[in-house]
Amino acid sequence: MAESELPQIYLVTPPEIELSRFPDMLARVLDATEIACLRLQLATRDEDRIARAADACREVAHARDVAIVIAEHMLMVERLGLDGVHLGDAARSVRKTRKELGDDAIVGAFCGASRHEGMNAGEAGADYVSFGPVAATPLGDGTIAERDLFQWWSEMIEVPVVAEGALDDTRIRDLTPVTDFFAIGDEIWRHDDPVAVLATLQAAMR
Repeated sequence: MAESELPQIYLVTPPEIELSRFPDMLARVLDATEIACLRLQLATRDEDRIARAADACREVAHARDVAIVIAEHMLMVERLGLDGVHLGDAARSVRKTRKELGDDAIVGAFCGASRHEGMNAGEAGADYVSFGPVAATPLGDGTIAERDLFQWWSEMIEVPVVAEGALDDTRIRDLTPVTDFFAIGDEIWRHDDPVAVLATLQAAMR
């Protein structure tokens, strides 16, 4: 597979961000490798904390021409100067969100392992559809997005597809021919040297 055809990295923030440290770490990752997009995905519902984290991450991302989207909080996109939103409710709010944010915003939809929801999201105007987790996780309900789903999607559907959740080098190697993006977050942030871990995961694509 040519370098230009390899899947791109879609970076996801940790659920908790230490503002004194994370922006520097994020900058190191963005400087070390090409990142297609950054998703701000925080556990907190505190709007002030979200806004402060968004400001810090947006500054780092936009300085490097990397788009930044926020998980769920559609109403914050324009206010915080972000590029779009990642919706977690499959196809349900894609059409309404697209209408609210306009054609230029990035609107992505997480569709679990549902081919049907993915197709609906694509038809409703999603820029990408994300499936996962690709392996069992303690957090999930046991549903796994199998390789067959990605293979079928990449052969039949033009909307870009993202693989996410429980990625490791074995699964990345397996899914590289059938996905457009890998959403990588906790896989690297839980380590002391996220840059090195990301390089190892990327090496698995080749």
